[in-house]
Amino acid sequence: MSQSLSRREWLLTEQPGSRRQARLGQFYRTWLALRSNPLAMVGLGIIVALILVALFANVIAPYDPLVGGDLRTERLLPPSSTHWFGTDDQARDIFSRVIHGSRLTLMIVALVAVIATPIGLLIGTTAGYFGGWVDTVLMRITDIVLAFPRLILALAFVAALGPGIENAIIAIAITSWPPYARLARAETLTIRNTDFIAASKLQGASSARIIWGHVVPLCMPSVIVRVTLDMAGIILTAAGLGFLGLGAQPPSPEWGAMVASGRRFLIDQWWVATMPGIAIFVVSLGFNLLGDGLRDVLDPKGEK
Repeated sequence: MSQSLSRREWLLTEQPGSRRQARLGQFYRTWLALRSNPLAMVGLGIIVALILVALFANVIAPYDPLVGGDLRTERLLPPSSTHWFGTDDQARDIFSRVIHGSRLTLMIVALVAVIATPIGLLIGTTAGYFGGWVDTVLMRITDIVLAFPRLILALAFVAALGPGIENAIIAIAITSWPPYARLARAETLTIRNTDFIAASKLQGASSARIIWGHVVPLCMPSVIVRVTLDMAGIILTAAGLGFLGLGAQPPSPEWGAMVASGRRFLIDQWWVATMPGIAIFVVSLGFNLLGDGLRDVLDPKGEK
Protein backbone atom coordinates (compact mmCIF):
# COMPACT_ATOMS: atom_id res chain seq x y z
CA MET A 1 0.00 0.00 0.00
CA SER A 2 2.76 2.42 0.93
CA GLN A 3 4.65 1.52 -2.24
CA SER A 4 1.54 2.25 -4.32
CA LEU A 5 1.04 5.54 -2.49
CA SER A 6 4.65 6.58 -3.00
CA ARG A 7 4.41 5.80 -6.73
CA ARG A 8 1.28 7.92 -6.96
CA GLU A 9 3.00 10.79 -5.14
CA TRP A 10 5.98 10.41 -7.45
CA LEU A 11 3.71 10.74 -10.49
CA LEU A 12 1.67 13.66 -9.11
CA THR A 13 4.55 15.74 -7.77
CA GLU A 14 4.61 19.38 -8.82
CA GLN A 15 8.42 19.34 -9.08
CA PRO A 16 9.46 16.41 -11.29
CA GLY A 17 13.11 15.49 -11.19
CA SER A 18 13.40 14.45 -14.83
CA ARG A 19 11.72 14.79 -18.18
CA ARG A 20 10.59 11.16 -17.97
CA GLN A 21 8.92 11.77 -14.61
CA ALA A 22 7.17 14.86 -15.98
CA ARG A 23 5.82 12.97 -18.99
CA LEU A 24 4.64 10.02 -16.92
CA GLY A 25 3.02 12.40 -14.44
CA GLN A 26 1.17 14.21 -17.22
CA PHE A 27 -0.01 10.90 -18.67
CA TYR A 28 -1.21 9.77 -15.24
CA ARG A 29 -3.14 13.02 -14.66
CA THR A 30 -4.76 12.62 -18.07
CA TRP A 31 -5.76 9.06 -17.21
CA LEU A 32 -7.25 10.15 -13.87
CA ALA A 33 -9.27 12.87 -15.60
CA LEU A 34 -10.46 10.44 -18.27
CA ARG A 35 -11.34 7.80 -15.70
CA SER A 36 -13.63 10.24 -13.93
CA ASN A 37 -15.81 10.43 -17.06
CA PRO A 38 -18.16 7.37 -17.06
CA LEU A 39 -19.24 7.74 -20.69
CA ALA A 40 -15.63 8.00 -21.85
CA MET A 41 -14.82 4.80 -19.98
CA VAL A 42 -17.76 3.10 -21.67
CA GLY A 43 -16.37 4.18 -25.03
CA LEU A 44 -12.89 3.00 -24.05
CA GLY A 45 -14.35 -0.34 -22.98
CA ILE A 46 -16.09 -0.76 -26.36
CA ILE A 47 -12.86 -0.02 -28.25
CA VAL A 48 -10.79 -2.33 -26.05
CA ALA A 49 -13.42 -5.04 -26.62
CA LEU A 50 -13.20 -4.42 -30.39
CA ILE A 51 -9.42 -4.84 -30.29
CA LEU A 52 -9.62 -8.03 -28.23
CA VAL A 53 -12.33 -9.49 -30.47
CA ALA A 54 -10.24 -8.70 -33.55
CA LEU A 55 -7.13 -10.28 -32.03
CA PHE A 56 -8.88 -13.46 -30.90
CA ALA A 57 -11.46 -13.76 -33.69
CA ASN A 58 -10.30 -17.26 -34.59
CA VAL A 59 -10.87 -18.38 -31.00
CA ILE A 60 -14.17 -16.60 -30.43
CA ALA A 61 -15.90 -17.37 -33.72
CA PRO A 62 -17.49 -20.86 -33.61
CA TYR A 63 -17.76 -21.26 -37.41
CA ASP A 64 -15.83 -20.40 -40.54
CA PRO A 65 -16.90 -16.90 -41.66
CA LEU A 66 -16.53 -17.68 -45.36
CA VAL A 67 -17.87 -21.23 -45.65
CA GLY A 68 -21.58 -21.86 -45.15
CA GLY A 69 -23.48 -24.92 -44.06
CA ASP A 70 -26.15 -26.95 -45.81
CA LEU A 71 -28.23 -24.59 -47.95
CA ARG A 72 -31.23 -26.91 -47.66
CA THR A 73 -31.45 -26.93 -43.87
CA GLU A 74 -29.24 -24.07 -42.51
CA ARG A 75 -30.11 -21.14 -44.74
CA LEU A 76 -31.61 -18.01 -43.13
CA LEU A 77 -32.02 -19.60 -39.71
CA PRO A 78 -33.15 -17.21 -36.91
CA PRO A 79 -30.96 -16.53 -33.87
CA SER A 80 -30.68 -19.57 -31.61
CA SER A 81 -28.31 -21.32 -29.24
CA THR A 82 -26.58 -22.91 -32.23
CA HIS A 83 -26.28 -19.72 -34.29
CA TRP A 84 -26.42 -16.75 -31.90
CA PHE A 85 -27.03 -14.17 -34.66
CA GLY A 86 -28.70 -16.55 -37.11
CA THR A 87 -27.45 -17.47 -40.58
CA ASP A 88 -27.46 -15.61 -43.89
CA ASP A 89 -28.63 -16.60 -47.36
CA GLN A 90 -25.47 -18.67 -47.89
CA ALA A 91 -26.00 -20.58 -44.60
CA ARG A 92 -23.01 -18.80 -43.01
CA ASP A 93 -23.02 -18.03 -39.31
CA ILE A 94 -23.61 -14.29 -38.91
CA PHE A 95 -22.01 -14.14 -35.45
CA SER A 96 -18.75 -15.55 -36.83
CA ARG A 97 -18.85 -13.11 -39.74
CA VAL A 98 -19.45 -10.14 -37.42
CA ILE A 99 -16.55 -11.26 -35.22
CA HIS A 100 -14.17 -11.55 -38.16
CA GLY A 101 -15.54 -8.33 -39.62
CA SER A 102 -14.14 -6.51 -36.58
CA ARG A 103 -10.67 -7.19 -37.99
CA LEU A 104 -11.51 -5.40 -41.23
CA THR A 105 -13.06 -2.49 -39.33
CA LEU A 106 -10.05 -2.13 -37.04
CA MET A 107 -7.66 -2.37 -39.99
CA ILE A 108 -9.53 0.33 -41.91
CA VAL A 109 -9.61 2.68 -38.92
CA ALA A 110 -5.93 2.15 -38.08
CA LEU A 111 -4.64 2.52 -41.63
CA VAL A 112 -6.72 5.60 -42.38
CA ALA A 113 -5.48 7.22 -39.16
CA VAL A 114 -1.86 6.33 -39.93
CA ILE A 115 -2.11 7.69 -43.49
CA ALA A 116 -4.34 10.75 -43.06
CA THR A 117 -3.06 12.17 -39.76
CA PRO A 118 0.59 12.77 -40.83
CA ILE A 119 -0.59 14.28 -44.12
CA GLY A 120 -2.92 16.69 -42.34
CA LEU A 121 -0.29 17.58 -39.74
CA LEU A 122 2.38 18.21 -42.37
CA ILE A 123 0.17 20.41 -44.55
CA GLY A 124 -1.40 22.31 -41.65
CA THR A 125 1.79 23.02 -39.70
CA THR A 126 3.70 23.97 -42.87
CA ALA A 127 0.97 26.38 -43.94
CA GLY A 128 0.69 27.94 -40.49
CA TYR A 129 4.43 28.20 -39.89
CA PHE A 130 5.50 29.76 -43.20
CA GLY A 131 2.36 31.76 -43.99
CA GLY A 132 2.25 33.89 -47.14
CA TRP A 133 1.82 32.17 -50.49
CA VAL A 134 2.60 28.76 -48.98
CA ASP A 135 -0.35 29.14 -46.61
CA THR A 136 -2.59 30.39 -49.40
CA VAL A 137 -1.81 27.53 -51.80
CA LEU A 138 -2.04 24.73 -49.22
CA MET A 139 -5.23 26.03 -47.64
CA ARG A 140 -6.95 26.53 -50.98
CA ILE A 141 -6.19 22.90 -51.83
CA THR A 142 -7.60 21.94 -48.43
CA ASP A 143 -10.73 24.02 -49.05
CA ILE A 144 -11.28 22.34 -52.42
CA VAL A 145 -11.20 18.89 -50.81
CA LEU A 146 -13.44 20.07 -47.95
CA ALA A 147 -16.00 21.41 -50.44
CA PHE A 148 -17.03 17.85 -51.37
CA PRO A 149 -18.93 15.54 -49.01
CA ARG A 150 -16.57 12.85 -47.77
CA LEU A 151 -18.61 9.89 -49.00
CA ILE A 152 -19.16 11.41 -52.45
CA LEU A 153 -15.44 12.15 -52.86
CA ALA A 154 -14.52 8.69 -51.61
CA LEU A 155 -16.93 7.19 -54.15
CA ALA A 156 -15.21 9.15 -56.92
CA PHE A 157 -11.75 7.93 -55.90
CA VAL A 158 -12.89 4.31 -55.54
CA ALA A 159 -14.61 4.49 -58.92
CA ALA A 160 -11.32 5.68 -60.43
CA LEU A 161 -9.12 3.19 -58.56
CA GLY A 162 -11.48 0.22 -58.71
CA PRO A 163 -13.43 -1.60 -56.00
CA GLY A 164 -11.54 -3.33 -53.19
CA ILE A 165 -10.64 -2.87 -49.55
CA GLU A 166 -7.17 -1.45 -50.32
CA ASN A 167 -8.54 1.19 -52.69
CA ALA A 168 -11.32 2.00 -50.23
CA ILE A 169 -8.74 2.68 -47.49
CA ILE A 170 -6.75 4.94 -49.84
CA ALA A 171 -9.91 6.80 -50.87
CA ILE A 172 -11.06 7.33 -47.27
CA ALA A 173 -7.56 8.51 -46.24
CA ILE A 174 -7.43 11.00 -49.13
CA THR A 175 -10.75 12.49 -48.01
CA SER A 176 -9.97 12.50 -44.26
CA TRP A 177 -6.88 14.71 -43.92
CA PRO A 178 -8.31 18.25 -44.58
CA PRO A 179 -9.91 18.73 -41.11
CA TYR A 180 -6.61 17.78 -39.46
CA ALA A 181 -4.78 20.27 -41.67
CA ARG A 182 -7.15 23.11 -40.74
CA LEU A 183 -6.86 22.30 -37.06
CA ALA A 184 -3.06 22.01 -37.17
CA ARG A 185 -2.80 25.33 -39.03
CA ALA A 186 -4.94 27.10 -36.42
CA GLU A 187 -2.79 25.70 -33.61
CA THR A 188 0.42 26.64 -35.44
CA LEU A 189 -0.69 30.24 -35.95
CA THR A 190 -1.01 30.64 -32.18
CA ILE A 191 2.50 29.38 -31.38
CA ARG A 192 4.70 30.30 -34.33
CA ASN A 193 5.62 33.71 -32.85
CA THR A 194 6.22 32.50 -29.29
CA ASP A 195 9.53 33.00 -27.50
CA PHE A 196 10.65 29.39 -27.58
CA ILE A 197 10.20 29.26 -31.37
CA ALA A 198 12.28 32.42 -31.68
CA ALA A 199 14.93 30.92 -29.38
CA SER A 200 15.06 27.79 -31.55
CA LYS A 201 15.62 29.94 -34.63
CA LEU A 202 18.44 31.83 -32.90
CA GLN A 203 20.10 28.53 -32.04
CA GLY A 204 20.17 27.67 -35.75
CA ALA A 205 17.38 25.09 -35.84
CA SER A 206 16.01 24.46 -39.31
CA SER A 207 12.37 25.02 -40.19
CA ALA A 208 11.79 21.28 -40.55
CA ARG A 209 13.24 20.62 -37.09
CA ILE A 210 11.14 23.36 -35.52
CA ILE A 211 7.97 22.10 -37.18
CA TRP A 212 8.41 18.42 -36.30
CA GLY A 213 10.25 18.92 -33.03
CA HIS A 214 8.24 21.77 -31.48
CA VAL A 215 5.10 22.65 -33.43
CA VAL A 216 3.74 19.18 -34.20
CA PRO A 217 3.93 17.92 -30.57
CA LEU A 218 1.93 20.94 -29.42
CA CYS A 219 -0.70 20.28 -32.11
CA MET A 220 -1.03 16.59 -31.28
CA PRO A 221 -3.58 16.79 -28.40
CA SER A 222 -6.16 18.63 -30.49
CA VAL A 223 -5.48 16.43 -33.51
CA ILE A 224 -5.79 13.24 -31.45
CA VAL A 225 -9.19 14.38 -30.21
CA ARG A 226 -10.31 15.15 -33.77
CA VAL A 227 -9.01 11.83 -35.09
CA THR A 228 -10.85 9.91 -32.37
CA LEU A 229 -14.09 11.74 -33.10
CA ASP A 230 -13.63 11.11 -36.84
CA MET A 231 -13.27 7.35 -36.36
CA ALA A 232 -17.05 6.92 -36.35
CA GLY A 233 -17.27 8.80 -39.66
CA ILE A 234 -14.49 6.65 -41.11
CA ILE A 235 -16.33 3.49 -40.08
CA LEU A 236 -19.58 4.76 -41.61
CA THR A 237 -17.82 5.78 -44.82
CA ALA A 238 -16.18 2.36 -45.10
CA ALA A 239 -19.53 0.71 -44.41
CA GLY A 240 -21.16 2.92 -47.03
CA LEU A 241 -18.59 1.91 -49.64
CA GLY A 242 -19.07 -1.73 -48.68
CA PHE A 243 -22.85 -1.32 -48.88
CA LEU A 244 -22.51 0.02 -52.43
CA GLY A 245 -20.18 -2.82 -53.43
CA LEU A 246 -17.09 -0.60 -53.75
CA GLY A 247 -15.33 -1.63 -50.55
CA ALA A 248 -14.47 -5.12 -49.38
CA GLN A 249 -15.64 -7.65 -51.93
CA PRO A 250 -17.59 -10.87 -51.24
CA PRO A 251 -17.18 -13.16 -49.45
CA SER A 252 -15.22 -10.89 -47.05
CA PRO A 253 -17.17 -10.38 -43.79
CA GLU A 254 -17.27 -6.58 -43.99
CA TRP A 255 -20.13 -5.09 -41.99
CA GLY A 256 -21.37 -2.70 -44.67
CA ALA A 257 -21.39 -5.42 -47.31
CA MET A 258 -23.23 -7.71 -44.87
CA VAL A 259 -25.93 -5.08 -44.40
CA ALA A 260 -26.21 -4.73 -48.17
CA SER A 261 -26.60 -8.48 -48.69
CA GLY A 262 -29.23 -8.65 -45.94
CA ARG A 263 -31.43 -5.78 -47.09
CA ARG A 264 -33.34 -8.15 -49.38
CA PHE A 265 -34.51 -10.14 -46.36
CA LEU A 266 -35.15 -7.20 -44.02
CA ILE A 267 -38.88 -7.86 -43.59
CA ASP A 268 -38.92 -11.59 -42.88
CA GLN A 269 -35.29 -12.37 -41.89
CA TRP A 270 -34.42 -9.12 -40.11
CA TRP A 271 -31.36 -10.51 -38.34
CA VAL A 272 -29.29 -10.78 -41.54
CA ALA A 273 -28.91 -7.01 -41.86
CA THR A 274 -29.64 -5.98 -38.28
CA MET A 275 -26.75 -7.76 -36.55
CA PRO A 276 -23.93 -6.15 -38.57
CA GLY A 277 -25.84 -2.86 -38.38
CA ILE A 278 -25.82 -3.07 -34.58
CA ALA A 279 -22.07 -3.76 -34.68
CA ILE A 280 -21.50 -0.61 -36.76
CA PHE A 281 -23.65 1.40 -34.34
CA VAL A 282 -21.94 0.14 -31.17
CA VAL A 283 -18.38 0.66 -32.43
CA SER A 284 -19.19 4.13 -33.81
CA LEU A 285 -20.79 5.04 -30.48
CA GLY A 286 -17.70 3.84 -28.63
CA PHE A 287 -15.37 6.07 -30.65
CA ASN A 288 -17.70 9.06 -30.21
CA LEU A 289 -17.89 8.60 -26.43
CA LEU A 290 -14.12 8.23 -26.12
CA GLY A 291 -13.55 11.22 -28.38
CA ASP A 292 -15.83 13.40 -26.26
CA GLY A 293 -13.96 12.32 -23.13
CA LEU A 294 -10.55 12.99 -24.68
CA ARG A 295 -11.75 16.41 -25.82
CA ASP A 296 -12.66 17.33 -22.27
CA VAL A 297 -9.28 16.13 -21.01
CA LEU A 298 -6.84 17.17 -23.74
CA ASP A 299 -8.36 20.28 -25.29
CA PRO A 300 -6.73 23.24 -23.55
CA LYS A 301 -9.61 25.50 -24.63
CA GLY A 302 -12.30 23.15 -23.36
CA GLU A 303 -13.96 23.19 -20.00
CA LYS A 304 -12.20 21.09 -17.40
